Amino acid sequence: MPKTSTDPAARGPYAGQAVTVMGLGLFGGGVGAARYFARRGACVTVTDTKSARELAPSIKALRGLPITYHLKRHWRRDFTRASIVAVSPAVKPDSPFVALARKAGAAITSEMNLFVGLCPAPIVGVTGSNGKSTTTALAGAMLSRFCPARVAGNIGKSLLDEVEGIGGSETIVLELSSFQLYALGPLRKSPHVAIVTNISENHIDWHGSMAAYVAAKKNILRFQRPGDVAVLNADDAEVRTWRSATPGRAVFYSMRPRARGVFVDGARLVFRLGDREQRVNLAGRLRLRGPHNLANVLAAAAGARVCGVPAEVIGDAIAAFEPLAHRLQPVGTRGGVLFVDDSKATTPPAARAAIRSFCEPIVLIAGGYDKKIDPTPMVEEIRRRVKAVVLVGQTAESLEAAIGRGGPAVERAGTFRGAVRRAAAMARRGDVVLLSTGHASWDMFDNYEQRGEAFSREAAKLGMKLL
Repeated sequence: MPKTSTDPAARGPYAGQAVTVMGLGLFGGGVGAARYFARRGACVTVTDTKSARELAPSIKALRGLPITYHLKRHWRRDFTRASIVAVSPAVKPDSPFVALARKAGAAITSEMNLFVGLCPAPIVGVTGSNGKSTTTALAGAMLSRFCPARVAGNIGKSLLDEVEGIGGSETIVLELSSFQLYALGPLRKSPHVAIVTNISENHIDWHGSMAAYVAAKKNILRFQRPGDVAVLNADDAEVRTWRSATPGRAVFYSMRPRARGVFVDGARLVFRLGDREQRVNLAGRLRLRGPHNLANVLAAAAGARVCGVPAEVIGDAIAAFEPLAHRLQPVGTRGGVLFVDDSKATTPPAARAAIRSFCEPIVLIAGGYDKKIDPTPMVEEIRRRVKAVVLVGQTAESLEAAIGRGGPAVERAGTFRGAVRRAAAMARRGDVVLLSTGHASWDMFDNYEQRGEAFSREAAKLGMKLL
């Protein structure tokens, strides 16, 4: 693809330097890195194994900038001749192209590493196997009612090109994936406030082992300073052991009352962080379903409170917060049946949490790309609480065998459209059709957003009325 046109006189701190952005993607990081370097005078090449059609939204976002696109494959010379290579978090550490660039003397970095290294404002970082995005958005909503705040990171937004306009009085809330945290290790810099929601098996195909996955996650607090704070989930068997991993102060949150920390007591959110105890009434104010989302509320509230946000402001933010897209998001009704999009549930523990969020009978759509994660947590919950399940995708056969006899009615669908249609046909008034697959979407879709959008689209064709 030819280079796009722009003012050739544009110059900047990277003027004339060859920069390769490896992995444009659709989640904002690649766009952020490419825009940052292009606007500062670099000769930017974007390389991605996807096609221009697949990357159309990201390419459109970069229109008018002097960028060369090499798509559908990687070219060796883009790595051997570059001064800087900005690598997508999805690229595995053992990539031969990254090795080529390193051998040629290129500086290896990423959009997130650049931002964290340059950001002049305090950073609140959020990670965990599940609940990251909701906790990040909640924390941002709480902070923004009290002080200037911006939300970015793995949630789908890059602030790299805005970094020079960020003031020291602002607070930045970043969702950080295990991939991003792995890459941040060499920077030896952790957020001022690190929030960890939970840890369960995930991305073993990328990290190679559970131990390596946990080690990457710990980078969120490994390089904190004594004045920093780690907000940790006391109810998670792994996370509650992380107090010793931070040089800073640990603050715990829990679904059960504690001597100190942030917790729930009946319908009240309790802050017991110093000499003074504060309580916020949540009765009738929480719009998020499920105990896992209440845990996300606690995580965000603890992070916001240690940043100085008043308890009553936190309560107001909780009351106003709506579910994020594709995260237990009610999308419509048909014949008294509620359709819920939880396409973001890409692991068995996430699907288990979704199933536990409903007392209504559930017709579940499950299955997808096989990340080699043990499906037992989801399967056990399906057998206990699900009325019927429609299986689709790469793992459909193995899931059917795991559910076995004596559980709910099980059907398999050859297409995603067929899965939605069959689930709708099996549901009766008062039921919930729940898309919570417990698996990634890559066997049928580019990402979980596309899968969630397809769910709403196919249900609408059946007469579902959008909410």
